[in-house]
Amino acid sequence: MKARCVLPALALAIVSVLAARAAGAQTIQGADQTARTITQGPFFGSVPKGTPTAEALSLTVKDAVQRALQANLGLLLQEETATTANASRWRALSDLLPNVSGSLAARRQVLNLEAFGFPAPNPIVGPFNVFDARIGVSQPVIDLAAMNESRAAGARLQAEKYGIRTARDLVVLVTVNLYLEALATSSRVDMTHAQQDTAEALYKQAQDLKGAGIVAGIDVLRSQVQLQTQRQRVIAAENDFEKAKLQLARAIGLPIAQPFTLVDKIPYAPLPVPPVEQVLARALEGRTDYLAAKSRLDAARAAERAAKDALLPSLHVDADYGTIGQTFGTAHPTYTMAANVRIPLFDAGRTTARRIDASSLVRQREAELADLQGRVEFDVRAAVLDLRAADQQLQAAQTNVQLANEELTQARDRFAAGVASNLEVTQAQESVATASENLIAALYSHNLAKASLARSLGIAETAIMTYLGGNQ
Repeated sequence: MKARCVLPALALAIVSVLAARAAGAQTIQGADQTARTITQGPFFGSVPKGTPTAEALSLTVKDAVQRALQANLGLLLQEETATTANASRWRALSDLLPNVSGSLAARRQVLNLEAFGFPAPNPIVGPFNVFDARIGVSQPVIDLAAMNESRAAGARLQAEKYGIRTARDLVVLVTVNLYLEALATSSRVDMTHAQQDTAEALYKQAQDLKGAGIVAGIDVLRSQVQLQTQRQRVIAAENDFEKAKLQLARAIGLPIAQPFTLVDKIPYAPLPVPPVEQVLARALEGRTDYLAAKSRLDAARAAERAAKDALLPSLHVDADYGTIGQTFGTAHPTYTMAANVRIPLFDAGRTTARRIDASSLVRQREAELADLQGRVEFDVRAAVLDLRAADQQLQAAQTNVQLANEELTQARDRFAAGVASNLEVTQAQESVATASENLIAALYSHNLAKASLARSLGIAETAIMTYLGGNQ
């Protein structure tokens, strides 16, 4: 029973980690231990397909999603869980379907009639041959407990089928997020290279001004320190980019050694913030994890009815038909038909324990469904709030980048004119670096907010690309 609750819990953990990443991106901090643990889970792994080639693969977001839907480990495990549930359903159905068996026997025997209560002067009969070929059928006609067990197994299978759709949405969300992270780290590489070029130009400018006697040696040293700092940032950004690509490759089933390039850039595309009440009703209809919770509740209620019906009589029809004789040629057809009513009388408390377990499970499933309904509303409202905030943060970040660049330009002009030291230039460089990083983080958060909104509505697989483009 507990295994069926793993997927909803894991889905909640994944979404929480992605939201934390988006929020923490503004402060340029690494993921915490919880995030690292979740990113080692099945939805961040895969079964690699193919062999690596020397030629770099051009990878779009759509290509990455399609590959992940075929190779992602979390989805593959959920599909096998549904297969197991289907097997359980067939086991439950076997108690309602006819059981047909056949037998073919040929034996030679000696009987003692006195053992069967027939005294005789010569009680030993035989030896003689017996040939018996027979088909037997047993068919439950009325068995309420078995019928409800079958309904429970069918509802559990339906829940696991919904689980597959939930897993597909999670795979899409994880893949898109990893692609967005790789794009963000790629942008950081470009940003740090541009800042390194600026630092090199400022270092050369400081050397020229010192040679002309306009600035002191400390200004040259300060420029050189800033240049080395930018080189360190370039190295760190390039390393982060390669690691982000490795994480993406692991999630979508690419061989780790396969080189690839990111084709899509996913620029800023504003998405109108939808009315909460309008999308909330849509989410309750489309969220497959919510539908799966309803199916699990139906299964628990059916299992409870089965437990209550376990002590009720059941009606079975048993029959067999065959031929029996001393040889195959002398055998004669015989048959038996019987209607049996089976009445459980005492089972040492097993049925009572089963009823208690079933009633408890129903209450658990009711609580889970009520909680999940609230969780759906929370996800939708949180996604709408995140989308609105991310859009505002992105606009503010764009303005801040423009202001920081203007500050750097003026600081460089003042330094070249000899009216200020390059301390102002260094501070302006750091302002540009911070503003640029915040812009990259804000764009990532905005795109992730759009993807999270699609997932909160239960339409990630079908609509996430449209949402990333800014259209609902």
